Amino acid sequence: MKRLKNIFGIIILVVLINIIFKSLNDEKSFALSNTFNTTNKSNDFQKPEPNPQLRFFQNPDFTIAAEKTINSVVHVKNTALSKGNNSIWDLFYGNGQNRRTVGTGSGVIVSSDGYIITNFHVIENASEIEITTNDNKTFVAEIIGSDENSDIAVLKISGDNSFPYIRFADSDQTKIGEWVLAVGNPFNLTSTVTAGIISAKSRDLNDYDSKNQSFIQTDAAVNSGNSGGALVNINGDLIGINTAIQSNNAGFIGYSFAVPSNIARKIYEDILEFGDVQRGLLGVTGQSLDAELSNELGLSITEGFYVNSTDESMGAHLAGIKQGDVIVKINNVNIRKFSDLTGYLNSKRPGDILDVIIDRKGIPKKLKVNLKRSTYVQFYGMQLKDATKKILDEKATENGVVVVVNRNGTLYRMGVRAGYILSEINEKPINSTLELSSFENENIYQITFIDLNGEKERLIFD
Repeated sequence: MKRLKNIFGIIILVVLINIIFKSLNDEKSFALSNTFNTTNKSNDFQKPEPNPQLRFFQNPDFTIAAEKTINSVVHVKNTALSKGNNSIWDLFYGNGQNRRTVGTGSGVIVSSDGYIITNFHVIENASEIEITTNDNKTFVAEIIGSDENSDIAVLKISGDNSFPYIRFADSDQTKIGEWVLAVGNPFNLTSTVTAGIISAKSRDLNDYDSKNQSFIQTDAAVNSGNSGGALVNINGDLIGINTAIQSNNAGFIGYSFAVPSNIARKIYEDILEFGDVQRGLLGVTGQSLDAELSNELGLSITEGFYVNSTDESMGAHLAGIKQGDVIVKINNVNIRKFSDLTGYLNSKRPGDILDVIIDRKGIPKKLKVNLKRSTYVQFYGMQLKDATKKILDEKATENGVVVVVNRNGTLYRMGVRAGYILSEINEKPINSTLELSSFENENIYQITFIDLNGEKERLIFD
């Protein structure tokens, strides 16, 4: 009996152990199940929803642009004649002999009938210009016109067939960081393509000259011989004419500069239509703002073009722009510095009407300005402009043009200063700067000026 009790007790103990063990397993399974479910829910929560605006980037493909442009960029050979002296006796007696000098560069065909844009410095002093296309055909080019100030020249070649050409793009729409290709003929090589990005816009390499440059800066490799070549976007459209490099050894060190296509196109069209460049002016003088100048003037903005004065006969004055105004935008183009202003105006003509936004004592104003023809010309070492009726009345004269700057050393020693009125040349009355182009420097024997006191001064040249 006692033995049965022991057996029964063992059975009960085994059953209890099984019950306890099963209970523990169920709790563990429940915990694992909850952990698994929680993890799944967490993953579902963290999984990003599909983004329909997600952009995928890939390396740019330059092959299309290269194929479209490489046959439209040509090699330009400039042959010039210059006198050289073989001895001191040649120099003394003026018996120097003519020497042939050869320069090279690039050009861009911009029309199917053979018009080419290149740099002025590529064809300067040329007596003969030879064009070689990418398929090694040669042509003699005619100079149609040029503009030294912007370093642009227009050539023309003729052939039996149409020429491949590059289309103009709107250079105002280019952006810093945009991919570009430089196509040219460096070191007398055939058409060569290099790639880079736009590093900066509206670059002026010299703030103290009178050229008012506004270059596109790029890091595409440009070397000797690339001048006059094409700067194109990845669509193969022209956004600039390669013009200069920044270098200490005439080789590329990372910076090159191009005349924007809007300026080059305007000069090209002006030369074809008018024979020269038509420049439209606002009629303001001033300077770019910076933090120091803004602080001195008590202005709240640090960018823009500060107006020092206006020409009473020009569009800015007539539209209501005053001394102390700051030009901040023209036709939705931001004006942050002087080169922004000149770069945009260089692509416009007299008669164009611009929407100009100014800041006047912190209050923005929008004005419509009609650009007037530039009457400033360079003549006989002087910068001259048309005289207003008020100026002529003050000097008691009926005609003449105003001396703005006198860089002619001979005239300066004779006392001619800024503000003088040039009234006659070779005893012929001068009424406008347009009349000055009919006089050659070597044929001038007499000039009459009216000085600051209204007195006439007649200068005779031997």
